[in-house]
Amino acid sequence: MRQYIFGTGLLSAITGGITLLRGLRNDEPFTWRTALAWLSWGITLALAVGAVVDTRRARRGRNVAGDSPVARKQQKLLKKRLSR
Repeated sequence: MRQYIFGTGLLSAITGGITLLRGLRNDEPFTWRTALAWLSWGITLALAVGAVVDTRRARRGRNVAGDSPVARKQQKLLKKRLSR
């Protein structure tokens, strides 16, 4: 579980969210740029969580969607799991 939580995608999404939250503490008005930043952060977080889920599925031998970046590595991850 530790390898999923400390993945670079999740860490960067979390630090990006912290940066956005700090920006809210300043008394700046909520503008369209702020809305786009939050939207971008949400998409980044969703992609990072999706990559973690796909990696876990591939390691357990389940099928991964073809559009996932893990799909190409699926056989390698499965072989690694079976060798244990």
